[in-house]
Amino acid sequence: MLKKEREYYSDTVHVIVGIDEAGRGPLAGPVFAAAVCFDPSFKNEDINDSKKLTEKKREALFSVIEENALGYGIASVSADVIDEINIYEATKRCMLEALSQIHVPYDMIITDAMPLVTEVPLVAMVKGDANCLNVAAASILAKVTRDRYMEALDKQYPEYGFAKHKGYGTKAHLEAIAKYGPIPHIHRKSFAPVAAYYQKQMTLF
Repeated sequence: MLKKEREYYSDTVHVIVGIDEAGRGPLAGPVFAAAVCFDPSFKNEDINDSKKLTEKKREALFSVIEENALGYGIASVSADVIDEINIYEATKRCMLEALSQIHVPYDMIITDAMPLVTEVPLVAMVKGDANCLNVAAASILAKVTRDRYMEALDKQYPEYGFAKHKGYGTKAHLEAIAKYGPIPHIHRKSFAPVAAYYQKQMTLF
C-alpha cells in the first residue's frame, strides 16, 4: 500500500515530490535518478517499487506516469563523474538535477533514504519506493530510462552483454571484462572488480 506520503499532506503541504535512483550498484553505465509529483487525488494500484515489477509492466507504467504527473524529471551522471566524486555524491547530484526539472510548485520532498540539501522540507524514508506512490513512480522512470540506455549500449558493445545484466557484476560481465577489458568512460574504474583489472594490467608491465 503506497500511501505513506498521505500522512504528510496538510493545509500547508499540497504537492510532494518523490525521488529515487537506479544504477548505484552496477560496474558500468551512468547512475540515473527521477523526480515525480502527482496531484494528491491521483491513484494507481499498479505503480509499485520498480524492483517488484516486470520489465513489461515498468514500460507500460512509464507512459502512465508521464501522462498523469504534475511534473517529472529524469537525470543521469556519467561513470567518469562517479569515479571522480564517488557513487554516493554522484547519486545526490543526479537526484538534485532531476528535482531541478520539476517546474510546478511543491511543498515537500520524499526520497528513498537519501538525504539531500533542499529549500523545502525533505524526508529521507527507508524503503520509500515501497511505501510512497511518488517515490515508486520515480523508481520506475529511473529504472526504465537506465535499462533503455544499457540496451542501446549493448548494440554498440554486444560482447559485454549489457542488455542482459544492465552493467551489474554478473559472472558473464566479469568474464567479458577479463577478456575484452573495461570500456573507457563506460566502466566505473573506482569499482573494485574494474579497478582489479587495471591493477592486474599494471603488474603485467
